[in-house]
Amino acid sequence: MQTVQIVLQFGGRADALDRFGQTPADDAKAEDMKTLISNAAAGAPVPSSLQGTPELLAFLDDGSRLVDFDDLTVTENTRCAYPLQAIPNAKLPAIGSHPTNVVLLTCDGFGVLPPVSKLTPEQVIYHFISGFTSKMAGTEEGVTKPVAAFSSCYGEPFLVWHPAKYATMLAEKLTEHSATAWLLNTGWLGGAGGQRCPLKYSRAIVDAIHSGELAKAPTKVDAHFGLHYPTECAGVPSELLDPASSWADKEGFAATSRELAALFHKNFAEKKYADAVEPAVVAAGPVGAHAYPIGKGE
Repeated sequence: MQTVQIVLQFGGRADALDRFGQTPADDAKAEDMKTLISNAAAGAPVPSSLQGTPELLAFLDDGSRLVDFDDLTVTENTRCAYPLQAIPNAKLPAIGSHPTNVVLLTCDGFGVLPPVSKLTPEQVIYHFISGFTSKMAGTEEGVTKPVAAFSSCYGEPFLVWHPAKYATMLAEKLTEHSATAWLLNTGWLGGAGGQRCPLKYSRAIVDAIHSGELAKAPTKVDAHFGLHYPTECAGVPSELLDPASSWADKEGFAATSRELAALFHKNFAEKKYADAVEPAVVAAGPVGAHAYPIGKGE
């Protein structure tokens, strides 16, 4: 595990990861890398085992020898890992009771999903299986505008079982413990050319979820996605909660909503998810004319 943590600090390069953990010599390199990072501030020299592998050292600042997380040499989207004990106010052990609220996080670059929606059990399964978000400019090479992305359970490459199994387990746990599921959208307002939802409003929404006040708020049903979104939330302008109100071009909003809805249906159909879930789950997706007819057993 330590090997993975070390390599991730240096950009998560798959070919770099392959260099470690294969032989005792590779393990020694990992230990040398660990020592180098720990003693970077003291100007420790580069161990001989790491010389000749400059791509692994690209993230070290030449002057301070500290890791430069703003370096884009290998990747624009660097990950790092650290032990929970390194967080001063961490609650240890990291064990708690069953949650009252579960929040699925998405980023809608199209600007048509509500900032927050209260999900039904069927919608939880549908949206967890879909794993929708948007690739945004600056997070991946070649991405200059929002692009719809679907990653089952928000982590498709790491799934062992069919996504429907995980989603059904989640829905069952929510029902068993009377928890409420929410879809929190931190994406754009007014379309791709608008502005991103201000962080202070996303925080206010999360605060209202935790306090229980948002569960008491009146709701409306989105005409395109069937999502139940609150019309009131302390600290958030009411007009922001309705995605259509942020669009001056109402026809453009409807057209973009249909476009994204079609992408949801396409993803569900091409991956044959409908064959693994009940018809009620399929029906919990976007409403309206389906560009891609789907249904269990079809």
